[in-house]
Amino acid sequence: MVAGFLLTSLVSYWVARDSLSQQLAETTLPLTSDNIYSEIQQDLLRPILISAQMAHDTFVRDWAIEGEVESERMVRFLAEIKERNGTVSSFFVSDRTRHYYHADGLLRQVSPDEPADAWYFATRGTPPEFEVNVDWDTADRTRLTIFINHKVRDFSGRLLGITGVGLSMDKVKAMLETYRARYGRDVLFVNETGEVTLHADSFEGPTRLQDWPALRGVATKILTSPSTSFTLEAEDGEPVYVNTRLVPEFGWHLLVVQRGDPAQDRLDNTLLLTLLLCAVITAVVLALAHWTLRGYQRRLEEMASTDKLTGAINRQVFDHVYDDSARAVARRGTRMAVMLLDIDHFKAINDTHGHQVGDRVIAGVADIIRNALGPADRLCRWGGEEFLILAPDHDAESALHLAEDIRRRIAGASIPCGDRSVSTTASLGVALAGARDDQDAVVKQADDALYRAKGAGRDRVERAVAAEPEAETACA
Repeated sequence: MVAGFLLTSLVSYWVARDSLSQQLAETTLPLTSDNIYSEIQQDLLRPILISAQMAHDTFVRDWAIEGEVESERMVRFLAEIKERNGTVSSFFVSDRTRHYYHADGLLRQVSPDEPADAWYFATRGTPPEFEVNVDWDTADRTRLTIFINHKVRDFSGRLLGITGVGLSMDKVKAMLETYRARYGRDVLFVNETGEVTLHADSFEGPTRLQDWPALRGVATKILTSPSTSFTLEAEDGEPVYVNTRLVPEFGWHLLVVQRGDPAQDRLDNTLLLTLLLCAVITAVVLALAHWTLRGYQRRLEEMASTDKLTGAINRQVFDHVYDDSARAVARRGTRMAVMLLDIDHFKAINDTHGHQVGDRVIAGVADIIRNALGPADRLCRWGGEEFLILAPDHDAESALHLAEDIRRRIAGASIPCGDRSVSTTASLGVALAGARDDQDAVVKQADDALYRAKGAGRDRVERAVAAEPEAETACA
C-alpha cells in the first residue's frame, strides 16, 4: 500500500508539471468559486431564519390583521430586530395598505409603477415563501444590500405582506479582496447584461464583460451558461483561465479569472504535501482496518453468544458461563443460586396481541430481570418465554429473596408495546448449586421447582426441595 501511494504520488508529480494549466482551469478555479459560493450560502442561512421567525411572529400577524393600528409599534419591532441581529435593514410591507415600514419609520407606499418596488410585486406573485435578491436599500439608495424577503400569511393562508432583513455586501467584497490578494485572482460578479456589479476595491478591469479583450468572444456563453470554464489567451499571449457559475440567489454570475501559470515551485510543495498526506492516509487506513476488524470480531462474538431479542446470553454459551460462575463460588466457598423463570400465560398474550407484542413482552421482562440482578449475576434466554438466572454467592434465604424481588417487579410492571401496555406475571423455581453439584441435576431441580410453582397457581416462587432438605418451599 505504501509503495503504491509513493509511486502514485511521483507519477502525479511529473504529470502535473505537464498539465498544470488543465488542473488550474478544471480544479483550482472551480474550487475558489465553490468556496465563495459556500460562504455566501452560509452567510445567508441565519438571515433566512430571522426572516422566517419574523414572518411567523404572532405580533406581526395580529398587528396586520387588526388594521395596522399604531404604526410606531411595528417600527419599534423592526428596530429591535435590526439591533438584536446586526442587520443593516429590517422591513415589513403590508399587502393591504402597501405601506413600507422600516426600522427608521414608515417610509412610503410601494407602487407597481415604481421600478424600485418591482421586487415586492415579483415576490408576492411567485410560489416560494421567501426569496433572496440584491437591490439598493429603499432607506439608503447608495447602499447595495442582500435582502431576504419572506411572505407573511394569516392563519388561513391569506397573504398579509412581506417582511425580512437586509445584509450588507461589505463582507462579500472583503472576501473578493482576500482572494485577489492571496491568489492573484480577480473574483467578480456580473449581472445578466454583463455589467460588473461587485468586485474587490483593487480591481482595475473594465466595467462590462464585453469590454474585456480576453473575454469578449465568450461573454454571451458565460451569461447563458449556469457554469463553465475557459482557457483563453490575452493580447500579450499570456494564458487567461476563467471559471464561471450562476449564483441563483442573486441572479448574478460569479467569475474567477487568473492570468498566467502559478509558480512552478508550488509543485514541489504539493509533492511534499502529497507524500505527507499519503503517510497520514496509510496510517488512517491501517487504523480503520484494525478497528473495523476488531468491531466485526466483537459483533460475531456477540451474535454467537447473545440472544438478539433480549440481549441475554444464549444456550450455546451457557455451559461455559455456568462453569466460570461455579469455579468462582468454589474458590470463595459459597454457593450459587440457579433460577428458572417462565412468563405466565404467555401463549394467551401471543394469541390476544400477536407475536410482535409477545416479543416486546419477552424483551421487557428481560430488562426487568436484568435491573434486579447484581454485577456478577448472569441472565440466559433458556428458550421461548423461559429465562435461566445464575446468581453467585447466595444462600437459600438470599436466593429466595432475589427471586421474590424479580417476581414482584414483573407483576408490578406495565410493559410498553407500541400503542398499548401489557402486564404479566412470572413463576420461578430456585435451586442452589455447590462446587461439586452436577450442572444438569441442579438445572433439573430448578425446573421441577418451576413446574410446582406453575401448578400451584403461577405468579409465585418455589424452591427446589433437594437444594436444602431441611427447609420448606414457597414464597408466594
